[in-house]
Formats: sequence, structure tokens, C-alpha cells
Amino acid sequence: MTTQRRSYETGHKPKCLVIVDDTAEWDRAVYYASRWAIRVGGGVLMLRVIETEDQNQQWLGVADIMRAEAEEAANEALDRAAGRANGIAAITPERVIREGDPTEQILDVIDKDVDIAMLVLAANPGAEGPGPIITTMAKTMGAFPIPVTIVPGGLTDAEIDALS
Repeated sequence: MTTQRRSYETGHKPKCLVIVDDTAEWDRAVYYASRWAIRVGGGVLMLRVIETEDQNQQWLGVADIMRAEAEEAANEALDRAAGRANGIAAITPERVIREGDPTEQILDVIDKDVDIAMLVLAANPGAEGPGPIITTMAKTMGAFPIPVTIVPGGLTDAEIDALS
């Protein structure tokens, strides 16, 4: 992945990529990214990845129903996150739904959008670890194509305001 970032060139606007998943801390990432967007005059791109299992042809009808249900749930999650971002920063974030491996989809979205300047993730503050995406991506962070900001999931709105 060698796509040149163009976030701050004329005619472009920096974007912050946020992953909206089923973890409790996604709100912290959305809050931080929305505050960041206000500060830099940028935008927010929200990504929801639907993880797909290998589909057995015999069960194709069931797989189609499951995919439709997953897409509906993804849209509902993105609606909640977009409403939160709009309430924080009066912005309308871009929304993307992808299917497949989360890390591969995140990297592909970054590769295809030259305005993405940063990925914001939120870490679970509990003893069970930082969360599935951070845990999986930790192996590739050193070779990541953009900066990654990890927001501690235990920060309050006021604490994030002071940082962003």
C-alpha cells in the first residue's frame, strides 16, 4: 500500500476514519474523531465491517437472509454513530459498510481514499484487553499507512475535549 495521502492539498479535506463496531467503547472513538474534525476543519468517515463466514452453496438462501440482517444492523449502528457525531460537531460523517476481514477492509478503505489522514480506535478500559480490532491490528501497526490514535475507553467527554 503506497497510496500518497492528499489530505491537506488544495481541493482535499483531511478525514478521520473511525470503526463503528459492537464494542461499548466505539463512542469514545466517534467523540474524539468528531472533536478532531472541528479543530482541523476535516471530516469523519465511519466504517462498519460485517464479518462473513464461508458460505455453503446449499445454504445460500439462509446466507442471503443473514447478510441482509447484518447490513440492516450495520446501518442502524452507523445511524447511531452519525447522530452522535452530528450532535458533537454538527457534521454529517461519510458512511461505509464492508464485508470481510476487518483489518483487510480497513486497509482497503484507507488505500482507496487519499484524504484519510488518521485512524481512530478506542480501547476497552477493562481487564479483558483493548478490544478485538486493536488486538488484531497490533501486529501490523508498524507498517500501517497512516497514524493510528487509540483513545482510552475510560475517558469522559470533558477529558477528550481537553485532548482534542
